[in-house]
Amino acid sequence: MSWADSVFASLMKERCLAHPEAVWLLCGDEKYTWQESWNNVESAANGLIDAGIRPGDKVAIMMSNRPEFLWVHIGLAFMGASSVPINTAQRGHALRHIITDSSAVAVVADGEMIPPLREVITNTPSVRVIVGDAPSSDLNISRNISGVTLDSLLSHNPGESSMDVGAVIAEMQAANGDSSASSKAVAGILYTSGTTGPPKGVTPRRADSKGFRRVLSSLQVRPGEVIYTALPLFHGNALGVSMLGSIMLDASLALGRRFSASRLFDECRRYNAVEFNTLGGMVSMLCKQPARPDDSDNPVRTVLSAGCPVEYWEYFQRRFNVKIVEWFGMVDAPGYLLNDEGIVGSMGKPAGDVLFKVVDDDDIELPPGNVGELILHHPKGRMSEYHNLPDATESAYREGWFHTGDLAEVDPDGYFYYRGRKKESIRRRGENISAWEIESVINNHPAVAECAAHAVPSDLGEDEVKVVVVLKPGEHLDPLGLLQYCEGKMAYYAIPRYIEYADELEKTPTQRIRYAELKKRGITDSTWDREEAGYQVRKDA
Repeated sequence: MSWADSVFASLMKERCLAHPEAVWLLCGDEKYTWQESWNNVESAANGLIDAGIRPGDKVAIMMSNRPEFLWVHIGLAFMGASSVPINTAQRGHALRHIITDSSAVAVVADGEMIPPLREVITNTPSVRVIVGDAPSSDLNISRNISGVTLDSLLSHNPGESSMDVGAVIAEMQAANGDSSASSKAVAGILYTSGTTGPPKGVTPRRADSKGFRRVLSSLQVRPGEVIYTALPLFHGNALGVSMLGSIMLDASLALGRRFSASRLFDECRRYNAVEFNTLGGMVSMLCKQPARPDDSDNPVRTVLSAGCPVEYWEYFQRRFNVKIVEWFGMVDAPGYLLNDEGIVGSMGKPAGDVLFKVVDDDDIELPPGNVGELILHHPKGRMSEYHNLPDATESAYREGWFHTGDLAEVDPDGYFYYRGRKKESIRRRGENISAWEIESVINNHPAVAECAAHAVPSDLGEDEVKVVVVLKPGEHLDPLGLLQYCEGKMAYYAIPRYIEYADELEKTPTQRIRYAELKKRGITDSTWDREEAGYQVRKDA
C-alpha cells in the first residue's frame, strides 16, 4: 500500500520521476537530489513506524535547521501522522505546555535539546519515545520512555512500509465520520504565542491554495533556481513558504543554519540563490551592516518581506539591487495580502478569493483612512482551529470572519497598511512572545508578589520586552538576579531587556492589569536596561 496521500508525497514523487538527479536540498556542503531526499524521507517514515508511531499520532520536533528535520517532518506526513514543530529556545512551562497540550507520543530532538526536554517530559504521560542524536545512554529518561538514536531511525531502508498506512487512515476516517481525517492528520500543529495565555496550537483544516500560489508566483522563481532561507524550520515561514514553496515551484532549497546579517548575502552568493524571505527587524539589521563594494553584486532578485520598515524600504532595494515583495499571512488562518507593485509601506491587496476588511470594536466596517482590526473571510468557511480550544476558535471566527488581532487601515485604492497589534502581545526579532510566558516564570520567584510584561518599541523595528515587578514586602531582588533566575526557565528571546520595580500595578475594577497604560508609559527614568548594563543573556541555558 502506498504512503498517505499528502501534498509532500505527490509533489516529491512527481519531481523524482521528472529529474531524480537534480538537486533539491543544499545545507552547508551537503547536497541532496530529489531521489536522495525521497529515499531519506521514506527511511525516516519507516524508522518512525518501527519506533511505534502510527497514523494519527503527534510527534514533536525540536531541532535546528538541518536536513534531518525535513526528513522527519515530511516522513510523518507520508505516514499520516502530525508534526508538532517546537521552537528550540523554548524552556520550562511553555515547553511542557506544548508537549502536553499536543499529546505528543514522541519527541525528535537535537542532542543539546535533551537536557531541557528531560526536565519536562519525565512526567508527561503521552510521551513514550524520544529520538535524538545524543548517545543512547543520554536518551534513557525514564522506564516509560524508549530512547532511539537519530542515526538508527534514519538507517531504515527506504521503500513502502509493510504497514498498510492507507488502510489505517481509512479506519480513522470511518471511526471519526470524517473524510478529511488524513488531510488533518498530515497538517501538523504549529504553536503560536497568545497574548496573556500559554501558546496556542493551530491546526489547519484546509489550505488557501489559490492565495498561496499567487504569493509564490510573485517570487518569480523559475524551476531549478534556488530559494534561500535561514529562518527556523519550526516556524511557518520557512517550513511553509520556503520548504513547501520550493517543492511546488520545482526549485532548490538552500537551508542556512541560522540568520546572520553579516553573512546572509554571502550565503546567497554561495548557493546562487535568487530569493529569500525576511521578517520584521531583519531588513533593519541588514541595512545597518557596514557598506561593501559588492552589496549590489549578488544573485538575489526578490525578497519576500513581512513587516519591512518604511524608512528602509527604498534604501534596501537600491543598496542590494533587489525587489521587495511585501505580504501579510498568519499561521492562525489561511489568507494573504500581497504587495508586488512596490507601494512603499503597504501589505498590499488580497491574494486569491479571501476577503479582508478593517472594522471597529463592534465589527462594523470602517471607511478608508481609519484604523481598526483586520479581519478576513474565506469562501470555503472556517479554515483552521485552535487545538483543544473550541471557545477560542469560536471567538476568533465570529460571524464567519477570522479576527486577526492586528490593527490596519485601508486606503481608497484598496491597499492595506499594518498599524500594530490590538492584543497585548509582543513581537521581538521575528518571535511572538506571550506575556504569560514571562509572567508565569517571574511570578514564581519567592521575592516577587506580581509582575506584568509588555512591549516597548525597538530601534530595530518590532518590540523589546519590558517587565514591571512588584516585590513582596521586605524583599530585595536586583535586576541581574532576576535575569539569572529567568535563564533556562523561558525562551532566551523572551527574557526581558528592561526591568522596572513598582509599588503596585495599575488595574481595572475587575483587577485586570492595565497593559495599555504600561505600554503608554514605556521606558522611564526608573527603567533598568540590561544592554546598557552589558549583560548577555545565555542562549544555551
